[in-house]
Amino acid sequence: MGRLDGKVCVITGAAGGMGREAALLFSSEGAKICIGDVDAEAGEKTASDCTDGMFVEVDVSDANSVEGMYRAATERFGGVDVLYNNAGIMPADDASILDTEVEAWQRVQDVNTTGVFLSCKYGIPHLLDRGGGSVINVASFVALMGAATSQVSYTASKGAVLSMTRELAVEFARRGVRVNALCPGPVETPLLMRLFDDSPGALERRTVHLPMGRFAQAKEIAYGALFLASDESSYVNGSTFLVDGGLTAAYVTPE
Repeated sequence: MGRLDGKVCVITGAAGGMGREAALLFSSEGAKICIGDVDAEAGEKTASDCTDGMFVEVDVSDANSVEGMYRAATERFGGVDVLYNNAGIMPADDASILDTEVEAWQRVQDVNTTGVFLSCKYGIPHLLDRGGGSVINVASFVALMGAATSQVSYTASKGAVLSMTRELAVEFARRGVRVNALCPGPVETPLLMRLFDDSPGALERRTVHLPMGRFAQAKEIAYGALFLASDESSYVNGSTFLVDGGLTAAYVTPE
């Protein structure tokens, strides 16, 4: 018996990286999966790799697009039980506040902050129709820490996700909906690793602060999400669920 048997999970940003790993893991645990992403080719591939999956091309910054994704999932599977709001961007031009242009700032907020807002706005009513469910909003360890290697727009967006999560967790708790923020540490995904390609020493500057001496693998984050999606976390609500290898607990790390 799978840990998600009978559950319908909508996962945004699941064409690759952490989202794809979660989709495959959730599927192996018995879930029906709706993949939402802007990358149709990779999204279709992830959906086809799931036991019972579907793909919907979605722009999470567009209200009509997000609403249509949930409508399509409900038409296909009969309802929705889990929202895994994973879609996000980390553009290379996100830098110090002194160097980040307003347009670059807004682009990140549109996807990372408004995307989660819209996914909750249009997704939570589907959970209420089922009598409850689980919402997993992907924030980040950067919502809790500062960095001299600033990416101010990304950091601010993840702080907003964290605060939004707490608000929704309190509002909907007595209606059967749990809302938690999954906060990964640095994860070895193409999205992150490409930022270090042209910066000698940038990767080493970060790994020295990691108690475990390495970035997470995407599947390690997916297992954290699996717990939050399952009934095993039935009393976990409004949490800042860190999967960061001890990074936010560190002051001085082993050499």
